[in-house]
Amino acid sequence: DKATDPNIPEENWECIQQFCDQVNADIEGPLLAPRLLAHKIQSPQEVEALHALTVLETCVNNCGERFHREIAKFRFLNELIKVLSTKYYGTWSSEKVKSRVTEVIFSWTVWFPQEVKIRDAYQMLKKQGIVKEDPKVPEDKILPPPSPRPQNSIFDRDEEKSKLLARLLKSNHSEDLQAANRLIKSMIKEEQEKSAKASRRESTISEVSENIMRMNELLENYQRQELSRADQETLQTLFQRCEKLRPLLFRIASETVDDDEALAALLQANDRLTQALGRYRQVVAS
Repeated sequence: DKATDPNIPEENWECIQQFCDQVNADIEGPLLAPRLLAHKIQSPQEVEALHALTVLETCVNNCGERFHREIAKFRFLNELIKVLSTKYYGTWSSEKVKSRVTEVIFSWTVWFPQEVKIRDAYQMLKKQGIVKEDPKVPEDKILPPPSPRPQNSIFDRDEEKSKLLARLLKSNHSEDLQAANRLIKSMIKEEQEKSAKASRRESTISEVSENIMRMNELLENYQRQELSRADQETLQTLFQRCEKLRPLLFRIASETVDDDEALAALLQANDRLTQALGRYRQVVAS
């Protein structure tokens, strides 16, 4: 109650820390705390709900794996979703609270990529149109990565940045925390861009494979003179699309110089595409 007191406009960090300490000290703490926090986050008083969200995020960063497991369950995630859904409290929850809840769930998809339920819950919100786009986290929003972090976390892949981040997060100066926040967001942005490139690469290679397979089938029929007019048009369309895919493969390959395995897959796809285009020219010309 003290940590989420709506009569105090600023966060009571002493009480918040005491709450985290109590969660860690009590064997039932990680089970009970999320239920208490869910009740406060659903408060009709905006300040109380915002304070509760700050407490929640602080617990995520300080209360360990058992707490993480509880917040990653649908039982707790559904309590957060109720704040956003018009079927429950979304009609009277303030935009500030709803925005903050969205930020929290989105940040967890980054901190806990191994937690499928968190990702599913967030994707459901997007599918239903409750979340229209990924939130842009404000500059003054501190999002320290939770501890323990998942293995192979984005915060472990760049050793130099990880050391700088750890040093900034240990500081008591607000300027350093702001710098840490900017660094975290830049690392997340880099990871999202890398993920988008990987998705585009896989999608292009998949399209190349499908087009080659379909084109080869049509060429077989073409050689046997068993191709209808519609199929001939389809074959020509596939050829034109495959021609456009070649420069796209080269462009994606130029962005993939630091990943030998992915580069090899792209080069292999390009070889198969070149062979298919050559076969088309040979068969159709003859």
